[in-house]
Amino acid sequence: MKKVERINIIMRYINNRAHFTISEIMQEFNISRSTAIRDIREIEAMGMPLVAEVGRDGGYSVMRNSVLPVVRFTDDEVKALFIAFMATRNGQLPYLKSRQSLSEKLLGLISENQQDDLFLLNQTLFFEGTNPNNPDLLDLSDLPHPMLEKLIQILLLDSYLLITIEEEKVITSYPIYLMHLYREKNLWLIEGFDLKEEKKRIFPVDYLTNIIPYPEKNRLSKKKIFEKLSKQEEEINLVLELGPKAIAQFKKYHPFKISISYTNPYQTTAILKTFIHVKKPGELTEMTNWILFLGSDVKVREVPEEVLADLQGRLSFYSARI
Repeated sequence: MKKVERINIIMRYINNRAHFTISEIMQEFNISRSTAIRDIREIEAMGMPLVAEVGRDGGYSVMRNSVLPVVRFTDDEVKALFIAFMATRNGQLPYLKSRQSLSEKLLGLISENQQDDLFLLNQTLFFEGTNPNNPDLLDLSDLPHPMLEKLIQILLLDSYLLITIEEEKVITSYPIYLMHLYREKNLWLIEGFDLKEEKKRIFPVDYLTNIIPYPEKNRLSKKKIFEKLSKQEEEINLVLELGPKAIAQFKKYHPFKISISYTNPYQTTAILKTFIHVKKPGELTEMTNWILFLGSDVKVREVPEEVLADLQGRLSFYSARI
């Protein structure tokens, strides 16, 4: 942990306590006595009103009615925050209104020179998804699905949910244990364990119409859920060796469930292992498209016959057109 980050965390730790000792700081942050004393002195120098108490049980306390000093950002910290916001705009992320208010507060905290720098960055830097005709960071036109924030608020309290989905005018409710909430191909998706069917399923957030906690009396324990999932794990049927060009393509895009393992310390070669549902036409086509996207810097160790046939058919088609 960097020194500045550690001191900020210690400040928050101190401000939430009426009294603390050097020994407590040492133990809480796993630092030496001399480091703890230096950090406390730096915090005092920053304006935090600490009162030293003498005696065997002595320590420090924060003066009553005192709070943390005003947060101040360095030039580089301001740029880092602003660029992070720029890189993630137009992504249909949750809490867009809160991101707008954060941006406004950030602009209000900094100097005019820093504001000029950010204005120039906003006009010059463009990320994937940025509308060059309207690059305003505070634009509220990119709202996510209205159920997304509600889903996040509930899952922070409870992962056992009863979700209602409307698809092609058919409304169905599913009791699930939410495992992951992720974004792929511009869609927010729920990966959950269906407590009724006792299997893993994927649900698009766009189809959600309602979410409520699932009654405790009907729940499976987390232990039983993961035991059932471990028994349902598919056998690997696709194994690829990736060279540096294929790894670069993989980093541009890869399905959420797929990862690679590097096979040398320079991360220029890697192995990819996964399972393809060849009986699902949609997944078969999608995975074939993605393997072609990886390019020619790929060696096939193992592949289902259906995928191989699809790949050969695609390549023959492209060759014929050329």
